[in-house]
Amino acid sequence: MASAPSLFCCMFFIVSIAATNSPVEASKEFKVGGSEGWRTPDANESAIYDQWAARKRFRVGDSLRFEYKNDSVLVVDKFGYYHCNTSNPISTFNHGNTTVVNLDKPGPIYFISGDPNHCKDGQRLVIEVMSLHQVAHSPPSIANPPDSAMSPSSLSGSGVSDSVTLVSVSVAVIATSVTLFSAPFPFVGYV
Repeated sequence: MASAPSLFCCMFFIVSIAATNSPVEASKEFKVGGSEGWRTPDANESAIYDQWAARKRFRVGDSLRFEYKNDSVLVVDKFGYYHCNTSNPISTFNHGNTTVVNLDKPGPIYFISGDPNHCKDGQRLVIEVMSLHQVAHSPPSIANPPDSAMSPSSLSGSGVSDSVTLVSVSVAVIATSVTLFSAPFPFVGYV
């Protein structure tokens, strides 16, 4: 006889396996500039921050640690980044020698030094923050061309993989329920 507790345990087991099907990465803290920290690059290394960012993958929930001396960090818009414009920052961090910036939304984030001359010498950084649901896929094969109706940005938060997992779990729960409840129940005290 299938009891309610055994049915519950079976469904809990199936749901917990499905929930652990996709790995979740822990948040990371990145020290900007590596061991040298947030500094004005030398004349022959003006692309140091572009190269540093290109070797990293930033996700929502991660953070950047800026370590500096006699400087500051500004979060600016795209124009401010390309023109080293410090007049209208989104955020200003100049309170000490270390600043930790939490990456709380996907998209590009632009950082520059609070000193316009440092920025012009290459002390600026742009990063691309990926949402938690973005997955790096291999390019589609020729047999499966990309759907032109949906852009990659419209897929990033669509929950397609979550829907597939949910459907799989639902089918498994229904199949288990049908199996358990279709078994004949013995009647005790049958007259």
